[in-house]
Amino acid sequence: MADSDKEVVVTPASEEVARAKEAEEQAALPYKWTQIISELDITFTVPGNLKSRDLAISIKKQSLSAGIKGQEPIISGDLPHAVVVDDSTWTLSTNADNTKTVEIHLDKANKMEWWAHVVTSAPKIDVTKIQPENSKLSDLDGETRGMVEKMMFDQQQKEKGMPTSDEQKRLDMLKRFQEQHPEMDFSKAKIN
Repeated sequence: MADSDKEVVVTPASEEVARAKEAEEQAALPYKWTQIISELDITFTVPGNLKSRDLAISIKKQSLSAGIKGQEPIISGDLPHAVVVDDSTWTLSTNADNTKTVEIHLDKANKMEWWAHVVTSAPKIDVTKIQPENSKLSDLDGETRGMVEKMMFDQQQKEKGMPTSDEQKRLDMLKRFQEQHPEMDFSKAKIN
């Protein structure tokens, strides 16, 4: 049997080791990052005497580079997914300990996708373990909201033992057909 054919068994211990490795890899990065489903924020600290003109920050649709002019970038590489450049920004703010923080805000082009890393050369996180904040239906775009509301309705109908919206639509069509064709006998018809 080939190695790729072997079943991978995830135990709580192996899961904990994977979490610890991931946390260690993320802590070793020269920047910190967080995300919500629609946007991503990156922060890193620079000396307090720097001004924004001393920084070299380039946000492009598929790449990012940020750091101090004349030095190796603190973060640089291809983004795993596209960003909306016009809605992505950066700021420089002063900290109490005489340092400054560079904050980069990236507006994701696909607002329904978690990123495994900021740049493709960085270690990945397991996006299946992300616990998103609860969102409100009003936060969703019209099409997504409609789809979620339909799913919620259908789930409630199933729990009550009643037909889902699609099943109800089919039953209504059959009823109309029966009304239009009273000469037909549907008494022995099996409808599923």
